[in-house]
Amino acid sequence: MEKIILSPKAETKKKPKVIVIPKFNVVLLNDEEHTYDYVVEMLCKIFNHSLETAFQMAVEVDTMKRVVVYTTYKEKAEVKRDQIRSFGADWRLPNSRGSMNAVIEAVN
Repeated sequence: MEKIILSPKAETKKKPKVIVIPKFNVVLLNDEEHTYDYVVEMLCKIFNHSLETAFQMAVEVDTMKRVVVYTTYKEKAEVKRDQIRSFGADWRLPNSRGSMNAVIEAVN
């Protein structure tokens, strides 16, 4: 039988500390000042969602009045929320006065 001798360093190694970074949802809120085309275009540009995914989200925000469009860490969620809020008015509708609104919410 072979004897294995551990070096002092190997014996004193501690388990790596696991840091859990809280996640946040970016939630798009519905309004009546933007078309489906606007929502799809915005989601594709900001989040790089596919046309199919973006359309499904547009339907959900229209019917449920809100939809989670992205989940990430807090700082990036804030940036994505701000990109939605600054995307601009929907040129297709004369009554569109600005961007859509979004909020971030902690994931439980």
